Amino acid sequence: MTLPASAQDALDAFASCPGWEQRARLLMQWGERLAPLSEAERSEANLVQGCASPVWLVADLHESRWNFRAASDARLIRGLLAVLLARIDGLSQAELARLDLPDWFNQLGLSRQLSPSRSNGLNAVLQRMREVVVEG
Repeated sequence: MTLPASAQDALDAFASCPGWEQRARLLMQWGERLAPLSEAERSEANLVQGCASPVWLVADLHESRWNFRAASDARLIRGLLAVLLARIDGLSQAELARLDLPDWFNQLGLSRQLSPSRSNGLNAVLQRMREVVVEG
């Protein structure tokens, strides 16, 4: 499966970081790129269940392609959401269903720093994305 351009950008950026401190700083910078959600979008209906920190997920369908946006008040989580969104950008429903989340974060050099609760939360976000696409 070919990577979306945004995912390749993430891989290139994180590959240039020699250590965790640089990756953490870069992760937070990526989180700053997320477009803010409106107060209306930060609703209970958009809140992802299974995340330790609140995460809101909004999905829009444009020309048979899903566009996801996400937000969290936690800086590190925002960064993780940004690189997740970069990876799923433009994927089909079948590609989204096959996405190996642990492998993606391993490629970025971030998997060792993911606590079990963060890992579970990101899996909950990905699962919600898959549900939205199927319900679509």
